Amino acid sequence: MRALSFVFCSALCLPAVLSAQAVERSIRPEVRPSGESVTPVKAAAVMSKIRPNARPTIIKNERTVTPAAILAATSNAGFKRWISGLRSRALSAGISPAVFERSFRGVAYLPKVIERDRNQSEFTKTIWEYLDSAASDTRVENGKTALAAHLSKLEAIEANYGVEKEVVTAVWGLESNYGGFRGETPIVSALATLSYDGRRGRFFESQLIAALKILQAGDTTPENMTGSWAGAMGHTQFIPTSYLDYAVDFTGDGKRDIWSDDPSDALASTAAYLNRFGWVTGQPWGVEVKLPDGFNYNLASRKIKKAPSDWAALGVLGMNGSAVPNHGSGSILLPAGAKGAAFMVFKNFSVIERYNAADAYVIGVGHLSDRIRGDGPIKALWPREDRALTFKERQQMQRLLSAAGFNTRGVDGKIGPNTVSAIKGFQKANGMIPDGYASLNLLKQLR
Repeated sequence: MRALSFVFCSALCLPAVLSAQAVERSIRPEVRPSGESVTPVKAAAVMSKIRPNARPTIIKNERTVTPAAILAATSNAGFKRWISGLRSRALSAGISPAVFERSFRGVAYLPKVIERDRNQSEFTKTIWEYLDSAASDTRVENGKTALAAHLSKLEAIEANYGVEKEVVTAVWGLESNYGGFRGETPIVSALATLSYDGRRGRFFESQLIAALKILQAGDTTPENMTGSWAGAMGHTQFIPTSYLDYAVDFTGDGKRDIWSDDPSDALASTAAYLNRFGWVTGQPWGVEVKLPDGFNYNLASRKIKKAPSDWAALGVLGMNGSAVPNHGSGSILLPAGAKGAAFMVFKNFSVIERYNAADAYVIGVGHLSDRIRGDGPIKALWPREDRALTFKERQQMQRLLSAAGFNTRGVDGKIGPNTVSAIKGFQKANGMIPDGYASLNLLKQLR
């Protein structure tokens, strides 16, 4: 499962240039933006400590809805036929007829969901544009408010799972703006639409069956099961299969309720997820570092890991001019190439990456958590004269690199390891700093 995330486009979208490719590895199936409009006052209101009311299972005292009634509620003929086929597959997977029919009462084909799915690749932002919003003063202030409002439960979650409260709060902030934007799309309709008419029908059908299992367990109702257009749910936007595997009942009320106004189960589920994938208590996600003059940029690779003392011997130091403390082996990450900030990243970077595979997202969570803890902004300057490449420009860069003898092994518009390697080869051959960064200037030189 990979990337990404949850909340329904306000202004912030992850840079496609930086996102990894295996989308299904993440806790949710999309690289998503986060809202930026919740004021601290509104955030405090949203974060009231309301306990969820106990809700009955969806099959009690319900009139059975026939398959014919389900089909009558839909308008797309092909979609109706697909639902008929899905019913038998769902029942074979253990879903009861009553749960299936109740869940699909009023289901609708959602054209806007398909539009969002087909157009994701064009949404790009540079790393600095992303971080400007992800760790804005407003989001930091709201994060401190959220942490203070839920301090006792976040401390209990930290004690139980070993994941620092600031990190859990930061994930909450990026995924739903501290609960302010949890999504209003009906999950069954969204997943049914994507299963029937999406690019990854098999994946989304597995999510739909998982959603039906959640409903069958009685954790929520079809009406309450809302979220993002791609099926991510709750305060910290779990996709259904991740919910089944990792969500927890932290309140002890018998339900794993990530949809409630009370965020306890959702925040604990996030900590449980990170813990499950190896979170190291007390280890930072990364630290900003200074690179020495003449740095060997071939060493800037996630595959190359060294102790902070070994990096210091090569001239890589913390921003205070001293060796980075020994947090374990780390790699050097240059999200904007040689002209932007440099980070030494540790194992917890990879753990956050399980939540969303985009480097920008991981840095966003990490840096926001640092700011909530009281640390300052990133010190290095970014190449703000540059801009993100469009999807077509990234494809053009891959074609031009391959034509020049630096094979990107495909033209998919995604700047993955093969394209980065090709960029470095081209840069070396042309006397440029081989940082592997897909910049507009590099594209102009290729042209």
